[in-house]
Amino acid sequence: MADIQPRNTGAHLVYSELKRRILSLELKPGERIYEPAMAAALQVSRTPLREAIRRLISESLLEQQATGGVVVPALDEHVISELYDVRAALESLMAREACARATPADIEELHGILERNAAMVGFAEEAMKYGVTLHAAIARIAGNSWARRFHDQISSQVERYRHFTNNSPDRREEALADHRVLVEAIASKEPDKAAKIAFDHVIAARDETLRVIAGQGLVVE
Repeated sequence: MADIQPRNTGAHLVYSELKRRILSLELKPGERIYEPAMAAALQVSRTPLREAIRRLISESLLEQQATGGVVVPALDEHVISELYDVRAALESLMAREACARATPADIEELHGILERNAAMVGFAEEAMKYGVTLHAAIARIAGNSWARRFHDQISSQVERYRHFTNNSPDRREEALADHRVLVEAIASKEPDKAAKIAFDHVIAARDETLRVIAGQGLVVE
């Protein structure tokens, strides 16, 4: 057993680092993963690297080619649209259900997150962190375990695209304004309004993501 734990720990660390590089686009869309070079760069053996690669393939963050090679998936317009469309439906559902379940303590928590979001709106990474925290809190309050499970899976994928929209100060301000109205709708127990705000918020993020990626010539149509 003593030999297993370091290997598993090593694979997890390699997985975390590769995932970070993919989501930050440090590893470019379409870039091939060469095991010997990557193992040398990460200063690990091929075994934990292969374990990490298999896990990332299962999460669609790496892609196995018919030739056996492994590449970072391209930024595909159709795939991105599908991903955000599903996320919009889930966010809408959870916002609606949160209206029925939110307690005064939950509303206080959401307002606290909003305050921190507002204080950090000038900083891309911090603003993104509190935006993600707010959506996660609404998912928890909604109490729909299946919706939350799918939401967590999709959020991991969406993380790859967030920085395309989050680097824009105007978009961060718009997102904060959406968050404020969304929290007020939940606090006021207005499920139809909350559902629409949540849906429109994600669709706006989708459209901005596609616009920015296309503008940088990165998207595959």
